[in-house]
Amino acid sequence: MKHLLCIAAALFVFGSFSTLNAAESFDIFRPSLKRLDDQPRSAEDQAKVDLGRHLFYEKRLSLNSSMSCNTCHDLQRYGVDGEGFSKGVPGELLGRNSPTVYNAYAHIAQFWDGRATTVEEQAKGPILAGKEMGMPSSAEVVKRLKAFPEYTPLFKAAFPGSADAINYEHVGSAIGAFERNLATPSRWDAFLDGKKDAMTSAELAGARLFVTKSCTTCHAGTLVGGQAYMKLGLVNPWPNQKDQGRFDLTKNEADKMSFKVPSLRNIEKTGPYFHDSSSVKLEDAIQRMGKHQLGLDLSAKEVADLAAFLKSLTGPLPTDYIKPRPFTTTGSGAKFE
Repeated sequence: MKHLLCIAAALFVFGSFSTLNAAESFDIFRPSLKRLDDQPRSAEDQAKVDLGRHLFYEKRLSLNSSMSCNTCHDLQRYGVDGEGFSKGVPGELLGRNSPTVYNAYAHIAQFWDGRATTVEEQAKGPILAGKEMGMPSSAEVVKRLKAFPEYTPLFKAAFPGSADAINYEHVGSAIGAFERNLATPSRWDAFLDGKKDAMTSAELAGARLFVTKSCTTCHAGTLVGGQAYMKLGLVNPWPNQKDQGRFDLTKNEADKMSFKVPSLRNIEKTGPYFHDSSSVKLEDAIQRMGKHQLGLDLSAKEVADLAAFLKSLTGPLPTDYIKPRPFTTTGSGAKFE
């Protein structure tokens, strides 16, 4: 018995030191996030990005030409519209909060339930969704684009090997190419890369607390999340059980109340929070996560420290990259909004 107690004590001490060491090294968050908007590209890749920028801002991809991807995922507002629930072409509220498109390219999947595996696949969904952009079919989207002469050279430049460059798969591919450069590194990444004065003492205290309170069970890696599915209400049931998450997609009992874990990058700027927009303030969201996911009643000081860390994850927007451009004969730029 004494031998077992010694082993248990040793494991406890080792585990405690491991947690503390992890909190100091922060290796669980590496590698750091890097800018992508300023990277060199081949002429073909640049053409895809330029076409994707046009399409992202293109209102004529909606049934009544009233909304674009940017309507719900406003790039000047950190990729969200700030609404609890967005409205589509019919004017009805959608069922879930619209997540940000920034850094989404590196997520495990897209949408709250992960029903699209890539940003390219995701981009095609809302255009054809009746409650969103409302186009009746992919064929109608292609017909409409072919009627706009400014798009013909853009698609040909982006897909030079295609006999019929304007097709719906290429719409998704181009928007995805544009979105794959929407990365927003912050001071946190400078700190991870060795710039020790990039973070304040309060922010570092929050980062250590984030690790020692086991927030990293879900929110780890470069994006501080976005890499797994998790039951919402893991310890204490989530109050709103109307939306059952992935279960509605898979019909697997194990997926009830399971949602994609969001990245916490730019979380300060992307409220309201959760799929049901049930928290307006970041501090409230932190408090509720402690209760429902970890079974903890976080103190006001702990919430403040955690919020300080999370706010350090806000990075500058790639303002030049996201700026709409006029149409040109070379296909450079974007239009609308």
